[in-house]
Amino acid sequence: MENELLQRITLNPEICHGKPTIRNKRYPVELILDLLSAGMTQSEILADYPSLEEDDIRACLVYASRLTRIKSIHRVLA
Repeated sequence: MENELLQRITLNPEICHGKPTIRNKRYPVELILDLLSAGMTQSEILADYPSLEEDDIRACLVYASRLTRIKSIHRVLA
């Protein structure tokens, strides 16, 4: 189920400067996480953003959870 949810998270350099978004829409994952951390419920978010689905919000949570499992982060020098 997690892998199916993660397929909703897309990375497209043409949308939101390449940030992770929901289904190639202009809804960055960070927006949904910020709304949840501010205390909004799933129902409130879905009411404010009718093109989103419950599974989109779950996908954001799964994505964030996966990011916390990263063992190390390496700095990339340009």
